[in-house]
Amino acid sequence: MHTPIKAAGLPTETPRQQGALRPALTIFVGLSIVTGLLYPGVVTGIASTVFPHQAAGSLIVKDGKTVGSELIGQPFSDPKYFWSRLSATAPMPYNGAGSVGSNLGPTNPALTDAAKARIEALRAADPGNTAPVPVDLVTASGSGLDPQISPAAAKYQAARVARVRGIPVEKVNALIAANSEGPGLAVLGEPGVNVLKLNLALDEAK
Repeated sequence: MHTPIKAAGLPTETPRQQGALRPALTIFVGLSIVTGLLYPGVVTGIASTVFPHQAAGSLIVKDGKTVGSELIGQPFSDPKYFWSRLSATAPMPYNGAGSVGSNLGPTNPALTDAAKARIEALRAADPGNTAPVPVDLVTASGSGLDPQISPAAAKYQAARVARVRGIPVEKVNALIAANSEGPGLAVLGEPGVNVLKLNLALDEAK
């Protein structure tokens, strides 16, 4: 039995090793095609056919222009609009390419300072409102992208929005109800109000 000759001090592959390399490469290339091209292509094609709106990003179009997505929130600070949750994404709030929470613990002074600043801003925008501020108006979500606020957070702002716009608060509350969404599949999560949709409905209201 002959021993494989070594060149330049390096071990030479045996015929058995050489024979194992080809099926390994074949499996690698095959799986790359299936999982990297065929599977994503089939799933994307099915989604685009069955759920075209969702597959395209659940975009919201107004007067022929895309103004946002149902899935990604936007910051609002004008008193005539409903305000969204805080967002900890960088370099700007609601950065869809950088989903992240604040990662601040409950004992971190920075979390308390951010909440106090938000409460002061809400009070300044609506001095007559002495109701407790809903927690989701003073804290960021885990993703930093939440497009919704709780019904309680929307109702907390209703009087301010109605006063600034000069419309009855009952009409504002009706818009809140019209833009409220229940839990996913009726059991997943909590009810919410899509802030962008609600603000667009306000601009359309007469």
